[in-house]
Amino acid sequence: MKSEPDVYSIDHLLRDKKTFWDGVRNYQARNFMRDTMKAGDKIFFYHSNAEPSGIAGIAEVIRTGLPDKSAFDKKSPYFDPDSRENNPVWYGVEIKPVKKFKNLIPLETLKKTKGLESMLLLKKGQRLSVQPVEEKEWSLILEAFDS
Repeated sequence: MKSEPDVYSIDHLLRDKKTFWDGVRNYQARNFMRDTMKAGDKIFFYHSNAEPSGIAGIAEVIRTGLPDKSAFDKKSPYFDPDSRENNPVWYGVEIKPVKKFKNLIPLETLKKTKGLESMLLLKKGQRLSVQPVEEKEWSLILEAFDS
């Protein structure tokens, strides 16, 4: 899951102890959260549009299939007039922090890591804020960088 650290960082999540991942307005990313993610799933918390961008830590999904209430709020930048409380369009998940990495794992380092060549995050033009990570990629990143 990607977030700009000046908007919501791993430090914010550690402070808040949990958060609802709202404001995702891409159908594919929504479908990952709504249909694929399960309570107990671990996620990489990625700082995007940062210097440097990279994986900042790990979080865990604690609740899934939750309608994104920001879509119903006319004052929210994520308001969607097509989404209704009785027929939501947008969904999110609630997450909690697991750990902040001692050192951020920079995107450039991930790109140079053998075995991660097919990771979605590293594909040219990949901009999804929520995307799956294969088990082998997850394991390789933890083995190589989680000290």
